[in-house]
Amino acid sequence: MQVIILWIAAVMSLVTFLVHTFIGGPKVAGPLLKNTSLPIASKWLNYYCWHITTIYTLFMGGAYAYVALNPGKPELVVFVSILNAALSILSVIVAKKGNINPFHFPSTSLFASVSILGIISLMV
Repeated sequence: MQVIILWIAAVMSLVTFLVHTFIGGPKVAGPLLKNTSLPIASKWLNYYCWHITTIYTLFMGGAYAYVALNPGKPELVVFVSILNAALSILSVIVAKKGNINPFHFPSTSLFASVSILGIISLMV
């Protein structure tokens, strides 16, 4: 059962990567690059941070898949699940600070979902 849950977490991670890259990219990164009012360093640092998330969401899926293939190594699941929970909480905080419903940020629910799956995999 643990391995199945880990594979589901890996697939949810891939979904997170795809949503971030192919839905969020045109809606967020595209307009960011077209923006001419931001200071140049802020604009490109935000773009850099966008791609940190792109890379991370791909690697988090790899982490869950790795542990699904190597079930005796749960430490990686502990690490990425805690990190994903923290990123979901950060998403809520940032949304609230901007007076935005936290569930309008896909990161809130996607990181939470993957984190919950990882935590459940550790309990079965």
